[in-house]
Amino acid sequence: MEAHSAGSSVYGLARAHTGISWDVALQTPPPAFYPSFGPLPAVVGVQNQPNTWDRVGYSRTLLLSDGSSVVETITDSERGASFGYDLTDFTKLFGNLVSGARAEWTFVSERSATLITWSYVFHARPGRGWLVRAIVALFWARYMRRVLPRIIAEIEAVNARSAHDPAERHDPLAS
Repeated sequence: MEAHSAGSSVYGLARAHTGISWDVALQTPPPAFYPSFGPLPAVVGVQNQPNTWDRVGYSRTLLLSDGSSVVETITDSERGASFGYDLTDFTKLFGNLVSGARAEWTFVSERSATLITWSYVFHARPGRGWLVRAIVALFWARYMRRVLPRIIAEIEAVNARSAHDPAERHDPLAS
């Protein structure tokens, strides 16, 4: 990791196959999974959301509870295996602290389960690395450890519904 970067990774095991895990983690609208935590604002809305959130080059704008926003752009996507996106155009406080961020998700089959890894790296603006590292250490890492279990719980709930009714197809964008 670069000297001006700060990041964190979390891991979790979802009792579902990689396809279901990938679909739920990435197709469920962000306000369902990303609440506020300490000084970190919640995701409260999404603008310019494509019909699916899975193709390289797609972008969307996340609206946050403090009135700020950030743009996400998909840089790589392999269904059931991995997903990555860059975050740019942070506004308000984070816009003054970071020039951007990178998020990556991997999904590895573990028998009838999926090992999920979620990694996040913030790129601090010059002279602000120490503050970004402190925010990541004190809040962001703990936030990720709270969010991933919520995502895994939804993955497992969708998997259980699919097991009871194989004809049921999960379409998180329809809800």
